[in-house]
Amino acid sequence: MTPALVVVDAANVVGSVPDGWWRDRRAAAERLRDALAGYGEDGLPEAAGLPPWTAEPPLEVVLVVEGAARGLPSVPGVRVESAPGSGDDRIVDLVAEEAPVASGRPCLVVTADRELRRRVTALGAVCAGPRTVRPVAGGGAGRGGDAGP
Repeated sequence: MTPALVVVDAANVVGSVPDGWWRDRRAAAERLRDALAGYGEDGLPEAAGLPPWTAEPPLEVVLVVEGAARGLPSVPGVRVESAPGSGDDRIVDLVAEEAPVASGRPCLVVTADRELRRRVTALGAVCAGPRTVRPVAGGGAGRGGDAGP
């Protein structure tokens, strides 16, 4: 069985926390990639609004990077896709290619970008916000229940 697909919009998730990421965008994407590594094997933390399959491993985690983060290597547990142009366009292409509705393969896209959410939900993906995979002050990743549209 093909594992469920989790596609993470690196630029959007990194930019969701004002931690100085703008000083070194590539290093910020690298930190995010490393933080995602365990989710493929362990599943995502259970959170309000997320489908139950997101907590059931295995998951295939794909981090889409653009700009200064292009060329970031993959690590065990996270495949890194460098967008040749727009990261949003690459995410839409990945959802269409790797989790088409007819395949029945579940797909979660992690982003707060409303237009990207509209585009991927039209393809059958479920969306969740950055806190799904990013730690928040005073708690772990996944707290905050921002899985809604």
